[in-house]
Amino acid sequence: MVQSVLGSLVLGYRPLWGAARSLAGVQLYVREAAAVGVDAPHLLRTVQEMWSASSPPLLISPLSRQLLSDLLEHAPRGSPWILVPGQWLGDSALFAQVQAAHQRGLRLVWRGPLGRLPEPEVARCFDNSLLSLQPEEAMAALQASPPARPGTHHPPGQGTSPVIDGQMYEDIASRALMSHCLDEHRAVALAGWPKEDVLYSLRHQPMQPAHATILKLLKAIDAEQSLDVFEGILGEDPLLAYRFMVYTNSASLGLRTGIDSLRRGLVMMGYGSIRKWLGDQLPHASTEADLRPVRESMVLRARLMEQLIEPGLQHELRSEVYLCGLLSQLDDLLGEPVGTILHRIPLSDRVFDAIVMNHGPYAPCLQMARALETDDASAIHQLCTDHEMEQEDINRILLRTLASTRRGTPA
Repeated sequence: MVQSVLGSLVLGYRPLWGAARSLAGVQLYVREAAAVGVDAPHLLRTVQEMWSASSPPLLISPLSRQLLSDLLEHAPRGSPWILVPGQWLGDSALFAQVQAAHQRGLRLVWRGPLGRLPEPEVARCFDNSLLSLQPEEAMAALQASPPARPGTHHPPGQGTSPVIDGQMYEDIASRALMSHCLDEHRAVALAGWPKEDVLYSLRHQPMQPAHATILKLLKAIDAEQSLDVFEGILGEDPLLAYRFMVYTNSASLGLRTGIDSLRRGLVMMGYGSIRKWLGDQLPHASTEADLRPVRESMVLRARLMEQLIEPGLQHELRSEVYLCGLLSQLDDLLGEPVGTILHRIPLSDRVFDAIVMNHGPYAPCLQMARALETDDASAIHQLCTDHEMEQEDINRILLRTLASTRRGTPA
């Protein structure tokens, strides 16, 4: 049996968010698992077989020069975008490969600081760039950003933003700068999202579930969809799922046993009661678009965790693992310790232990899901060793989960 190329790689990912605040693509980090060559054509064929027309576009980000060289040498026209760190282009042999790959029709993305853009000869080999901003450039962009009010003017030299239209940007930590890049300069995408600043800027208002998700669930109830559909929609919003569990366990409902899952809550409440509860939520629901990437990242982690747990688990346990991933970042949304939040609902000890205590049967999956959100190949590899996980299985699950994540449309 021929060994899969996925056994010789360590993969990680970072979402790319577009102007609609929905998923515009995925940056896929790729590193060799050991000091052995990787069959680049095999890797690309494997990805192509798993991807569909509705899968998000891929930006392959090789973390070693050798792997980049192999991809540039062997990737056929029509392959995913390939990221090339500008600092590696001092290597004349690598630059020659970049030129040849560009002439072959490969779509290449230059990565580096905005203040050190490539010379024209280099720049013409690239279809786009992934740029980072220095603090002084970020400040200049923000000073240029507010529209001038009547009777005011920008100080000399500060009226023009250094941000270039139509590029990709990474490590944007400010909500205002994110808006400046996406809305004013039509950035193709942001790699990562300024979650901390978005949540901090909204700290004075109570966090609410998404209006679009509540409406979607109401429509599904009116259309008499299945219980699976209701559970799936409820699981698309971590805050709605949490509020639902708090409500189903409230004294006002008088249920005698604790509701520890979304499905059980749906069954126990009945659709009329759920519809009324959702109707009560709707007027206060959030239409804040900048929160969408925060929620969708949490859902992506939950979907990944659900696949990482051993196959063959019954639906109830698989849903429990999903819930574990979904609720694991509620402290970010609600601004209080996650242990305090989770004590309000009668979750299984397995979920509580994984999120709060970092141990128990679900902890390895949660640790792995977190690690896969980074480019830290050594941490991912170490988790595989510690928990006797097969690297090939982890990579296949990650690719399958990413491939089945649909590109977003404005909610």
